[in-house]
Amino acid sequence: MQSSARFLPFVAAMALVVVASNVLVQFPVQGELGRLNLADLLTWGAFTYPLAFLVTDLANRRYGPAVARLIVFVGFMVAVLCSIVIPPLLFRFGLIEFETAADRLVRIAAASGTAFLAGQLLDVAVFNRLRRQSWWQAPVLSSLSSSVIDTAIFFSIAFAAAFAFVGPDDGFALENAPLLGLLGVEAPRWVSWAIGDLGVKLAMALLALIPYRLIAARWSQPATA
Repeated sequence: MQSSARFLPFVAAMALVVVASNVLVQFPVQGELGRLNLADLLTWGAFTYPLAFLVTDLANRRYGPAVARLIVFVGFMVAVLCSIVIPPLLFRFGLIEFETAADRLVRIAAASGTAFLAGQLLDVAVFNRLRRQSWWQAPVLSSLSSSVIDTAIFFSIAFAAAFAFVGPDDGFALENAPLLGLLGVEAPRWVSWAIGDLGVKLAMALLALIPYRLIAARWSQPATA
């Protein structure tokens, strides 16, 4: 039986990615691309969170789906805890200029935890089904499909008016604005945020093939859980 200590690097990596993402999601990307204000679309957390899928895929590749699911559940607990604890600490230490109300924090935590759990478990299932295909198919298709689910669940629960029963709405997020800040069609602002977030996740899923290939190539064959 394998020592659980062998899984600790994956657990630590998942916790680090989730904590970093919950911190960086508080900071919009400052800059402009033509007429597009990037702060209306992206936070820095969009660039770190996709690494959670890389951790899950590597754990699945090395130890199989049972261990990968265990790491996902650890990440889920960290995600919920960080969503509640970290924003008030950032405000207290002057790192962000606004304080999120407690009931909004609960809604964000519910959205974050639900999206993380659903997305990561889907990632494990798809990866395991495709693991005997070409080396790139499992990590790419599992990450792409789970990214779509993760984004849809998080932004819907966190911001959509239909989920007001979970907690109070964010008025700014619900205001109509030009889609992606550019188009003539208007939509609630959170829809543009979701599209921007998903775009980064899909791009990062492809870029993550490089470290995935380099790391997985060092393992002569998958270990079994």
